Amino acid sequence: MNGGDEVVTAPAGPPQPLDWKFSQVFGERTAGEEVQEVDIISAIEFDKTGDHLATGDRGGRVVLFERTDTKDHDALRRDLERMDHPINRHPEFRYKTEFQSHEPEFDYLKSLEIEEKINKIRWCQTANRALFLLSTNDKTIKFWKVQEKKVKKISEMNLDPPKAVGNGCVASSSNSNSPTPCLANGGSSDNDFSFPPAGLPSLRLPVVTSQETNLVARCRRVYAHAHDYHINSISNNSDGETFISADDLRINLWNLEISNQSFNIVDVKPANMEDLTEVITSAEFHPTHCNMLAYSSSKGSIRLIDLRQSALCDSHAKLFEEPEAPGSRSFFTEIIASISDIKFAKDGRYMLSRDYMTLKLWDINMDSGPVSTFQVHEYLRPKLCDLYENDSIFDKFECCLSGDGLRVATGSYSNLFRVFGCAPGSTEATTLEASKNPMRRQVQTPSRPSRSLSSITRVVRRGAETSGVDANGNSFDFTTKLLHLAWHPTENSIACAAANSLYMYYA
Repeated sequence: MNGGDEVVTAPAGPPQPLDWKFSQVFGERTAGEEVQEVDIISAIEFDKTGDHLATGDRGGRVVLFERTDTKDHDALRRDLERMDHPINRHPEFRYKTEFQSHEPEFDYLKSLEIEEKINKIRWCQTANRALFLLSTNDKTIKFWKVQEKKVKKISEMNLDPPKAVGNGCVASSSNSNSPTPCLANGGSSDNDFSFPPAGLPSLRLPVVTSQETNLVARCRRVYAHAHDYHINSISNNSDGETFISADDLRINLWNLEISNQSFNIVDVKPANMEDLTEVITSAEFHPTHCNMLAYSSSKGSIRLIDLRQSALCDSHAKLFEEPEAPGSRSFFTEIIASISDIKFAKDGRYMLSRDYMTLKLWDINMDSGPVSTFQVHEYLRPKLCDLYENDSIFDKFECCLSGDGLRVATGSYSNLFRVFGCAPGSTEATTLEASKNPMRRQVQTPSRPSRSLSSITRVVRRGAETSGVDANGNSFDFTTKLLHLAWHPTENSIACAAANSLYMYYA
């Protein structure tokens, strides 16, 4: 007791590890089925509400899914809330629509083929019940509007079969296989029709009716010819008006309403390309501060910049990088240090970065080093030579954070993905497989105490570290890799791509 009035409770411990279960799969392969290159998923993104999910593939298509469990259970949910009954459900999605976002192109000036593969998808703010999203391939960004349109049909007249009469052709609601041709003066080339002897009791004029609704995707704007190198990132600003696009050497700022002009805000291209030492690998706007953004580099550093400082942000506000351990440098050091993806936490306080070996969690108020480091591929360190020979060392794995910021996730080889707890004191490190039985290759990790590296909280947590084999003794397959995944913004649900299949899990 404190002063007789307040009860002092002990601080709660870290949350319990989640028990992940299979939810859904779209595009599941049958045994022995060969995957077409164009069907391989290359981008995944939830919208801010979590009610819609978009995927892009190497064939330039964007597929949209919509959540169904909230619509189907709204009435039930209200009843359960009245009874204070726990609501046991998980996100369920269904196919909504798809459209061809990009086509293969050819740059005649540079004699380069531009493939249609979707690199990134980002949702924009909805308006008038229409969905808006940005999609990009290597060179061109497109702004899409997806909206329900009513299909207009002409109602039946009282003349059957449909023939041309009077001063025009009578249309029916269904398309005839052999339409009657109309003459220029409004008559018909078919002379078999004749009015009934008693005449028509009444003539019903055709009426346009709207019965069905179809989803229509329309490209509103095309943002092109602004990047000399391949676009690796697009990111919406919290102001709802602007977005950035990043390639290897430059970051451009766009207004959604203006497609023929962009502002170059970061340019790391040296005067002499022989002096080039690092490239931009990923860029992301801060989720709440419209003037702040972060970008990562191939040297393993993250720069936080403030757009209020200058028009061209040559100097960064903060630099986040981990000092290299003495004596640890090798031929592969810079390659495996290259950051493939960065994400801000929902509150904007933390950033998550993924390099080839690890996940790192950074506090934007502390640039001396990462708050936490999670080992993902430490067991591959003895195999770096082989990975370099088969180019696997250049694979770019994405990462994501849970909406509550308590967990992080990333993909690995053999269609595995890892979920780590990042709350203080958590030792959660779960390995799951993208299949209908995600725990089939579960590796039970012995809990290890966190190692304090300095006076501030900086810990290293390790998952299972085996040399190339999983718990079942199976060797890891470097040809099947889970590069793309996304965490639902409000619930513990993960969508991940294994080749052409979209798997969804909940906990």
